[in-house]
Amino acid sequence: MQKSSNSQEVCVRCIMDVTDPAITFDGEGVCSYCRKFEREQRPVLERAKGPEGAAALQRFVDEMRAEGRGKDYDCLIGISGGVDSSYVAWKSKQLGLRPLAVHFDSGWNSELAVYNIENVVKKLNLDLVTFVVDWGEMADLQLAFFKASLANCDIPTDHGFLAVLYHTAGKHGIKTLISGGNLATESILPWSWGYNAADLRHLRAVHRQFGTRPLENYPTLKFYERYFFYPIVRGIREVRILNFLPYDKDAAKVLIQRELGWRDYGGKHYESVFTRFFQAYYLPTKFGFDKRKAHLSSLIVSGQMTRDEALAEMNKPTAPHDLMQRDKGFIAKKMGISLEEFERIIALPPLTYKDFASNEWLFDFKDRLRDKLWMAKKLRQD
Repeated sequence: MQKSSNSQEVCVRCIMDVTDPAITFDGEGVCSYCRKFEREQRPVLERAKGPEGAAALQRFVDEMRAEGRGKDYDCLIGISGGVDSSYVAWKSKQLGLRPLAVHFDSGWNSELAVYNIENVVKKLNLDLVTFVVDWGEMADLQLAFFKASLANCDIPTDHGFLAVLYHTAGKHGIKTLISGGNLATESILPWSWGYNAADLRHLRAVHRQFGTRPLENYPTLKFYERYFFYPIVRGIREVRILNFLPYDKDAAKVLIQRELGWRDYGGKHYESVFTRFFQAYYLPTKFGFDKRKAHLSSLIVSGQMTRDEALAEMNKPTAPHDLMQRDKGFIAKKMGISLEEFERIIALPPLTYKDFASNEWLFDFKDRLRDKLWMAKKLRQD
């Protein structure tokens, strides 16, 4: 698939455009993400709506119950206070599971996030493990990513949360991590707008160049731990249960508001003050990346929003200007620098993850192997 000869700027089906340098369009003006969705992801969502999805989900539930027999918990869920994780917590209880809730407190939670987490845990009678990061180390690592002038400055939170989930599951002998990740709302996530938060080599390379103190308490997860030690030696797996049932985000919001007293943040992942600033200000201002395009396009292809509705949403500001200015000052102060210094750092020329050491080849190899296995399975089914 090549970019169209008429210098097309935006997909005719979704709203993804050339601000993603990796996007391509076919002769009908349809982007590579929409075509991939049709080929690989739509069949998964269609199965989720029928008896095949329900049967697969029930098999996972039965396996989790069997694995948890004689233990305090039969699965683990990461909880951030957002829509997906809150709904997963509610659904897990509805399925008769006994989940252990885990939260990674990176220091960036909004007051509303804390409120939502407390409500979810209390209403569902969940045990909660909260890992509170060493703020001195976290602030140093967070500032290092800004100084590196990279797009994905959310890696310190995302990597730490992932590490805590696996380490906690291993500690408690839990075999299944239930994830809120799903194809219904997250099928389009351009890699060119960031980089893999799981790459510990990349994280350490950035910190080695721009950090000022050792990471002695910050939780990390090596490639071999995630893809060999925990899944093969310890038998721990990740299950995205939302891919096995009809998942409508608006309906999920209504449900958790009614059942759990959940309150809306006004944006995807805005439960974190940092992520709100990062997605609504830093990425659009410094790199020209507006993640709403990917989030809304995911809803378009899954049938939860029309293209016209998405375009109307894009006409709104990412967030109120005064809120972004307050967030900018808050983040600068929390990282221990002046607002003027933070603005100088933001104004630095953009770099990419390729300017730093990484294990990109390992993740590429894993993804290619996964795709080949998927294709082989599809050929057998056909």
